[in-house]
Amino acid sequence: MRVTQKGQVTIPLDVRRALGIETGTDVSFELDRRGARLVVEPARAAREIKRMRGAGDVAMTTDEILALTRR
Repeated sequence: MRVTQKGQVTIPLDVRRALGIETGTDVSFELDRRGARLVVEPARAAREIKRMRGAGDVAMTTDEILALTRR
């Protein structure tokens, strides 16, 4: 992946699909000692999790699940 002169990169389609990123989705970057992490807007991530079908076998709240995915 190459950064353009304007500092832009193209997020690969498979990554956008996996993260539920569509046109207009708000994303940000978080920096830590290991590098940078792309973060999808929490409200969007919550909608994507709610949209998923099936039942989990873990008694966790949506906020707890989202917190785990952000680590």
